[in-house]
Amino acid sequence: MTAFMLVEQSKSYYFAEGDLTFFTLNKKTIKSFDFLNAAKEICIDLKKVNTSDSAGLALIIEWIKHSKNHNTSLTFKNIPQQLLTLAKLSGFDTNEYFVDH
Repeated sequence: MTAFMLVEQSKSYYFAEGDLTFFTLNKKTIKSFDFLNAAKEICIDLKKVNTSDSAGLALIIEWIKHSKNHNTSLTFKNIPQQLLTLAKLSGFDTNEYFVDH
């Protein structure tokens, strides 16, 4: 199990690293959405995510909700197949954030 980290590359570009799972996400991670207010356009690269589960998908959905409520354009790059599969199972795969990946 690898701890989850969100690493700032620039004010609008972040790398998600480690495991995006129930065991690696904590209340601090889940409530720390300040980075989504740093710029009007934010990109999160998920290439370095090792494994994910429904808690990881739930976090991404919360990031999406928060960004919409604060008029921030949010995009994701390199969404792991595991997350795409979870999105499909939950019916979330038709959402604009997961289409064409």
